[in-house]
Amino acid sequence: MILVIAVVFMIISFAVSSKLKRKFKKYSQTPLQSNLSGAEIAKLMLNDNGIHDVDVTCVQGQLTDHYNPANKTVNLSEAVYHGRNAASAAVASHECGHAVQHATAYSMLEFRSAMVPIQNVSAKILNFIVMASLFGGMFLFQTFPMQSVLLVIIGTYAVMTLFSFVTLPVEFDASNRALAWIKQRNIVNMEEHSMAKDALKWAAMTYVVAALGSLVTLLYYVSLFLGGRD
Repeated sequence: MILVIAVVFMIISFAVSSKLKRKFKKYSQTPLQSNLSGAEIAKLMLNDNGIHDVDVTCVQGQLTDHYNPANKTVNLSEAVYHGRNAASAAVASHECGHAVQHATAYSMLEFRSAMVPIQNVSAKILNFIVMASLFGGMFLFQTFPMQSVLLVIIGTYAVMTLFSFVTLPVEFDASNRALAWIKQRNIVNMEEHSMAKDALKWAAMTYVVAALGSLVTLLYYVSLFLGGRD
């Protein structure tokens, strides 16, 4: 059953990711009327929000864009950093949306950041259990009762699922901030704004799929645990 769940969500995730890449490729071919690059847009949005201690950097890879609160950097992929199109405007402003969240102490971002250490520990524990099950399953279940192992798995997935769902409002809020700003600042025209909105919608869908996949997996292990108690 768990294999079926994994395969189903792997297929859904692949479909959404492919759709996202197609959207970004399409909107990357639409030059901005304002002719601003992703880097210029990012610096302008940070400045407009009174943020002067965040650097905008260029990183390698595709869709590797992210905001790092640890060293206060908005990291844009080469295509976004140099791009002067609707996709670049969407991504650059979205990542700056996270910087604005950080600067204004947005509660959900702070909650998510506080969860990171617990999330990392949970992921390591789960990976250990998976590896132990694959290479020493008999020893694992002889040493620890199945119900105890299931409880640990449920605990780790509960943390990971909560983390996934907390991520959703953080991502949606960053997109909303970005779309409002690029419209108000006349970075994009109406058509370009629609493209940016569509691109960010599909980017958000990857997080939605991940959260739902984690929730379904958690419920599966809960059902196993409850079934084993009968």
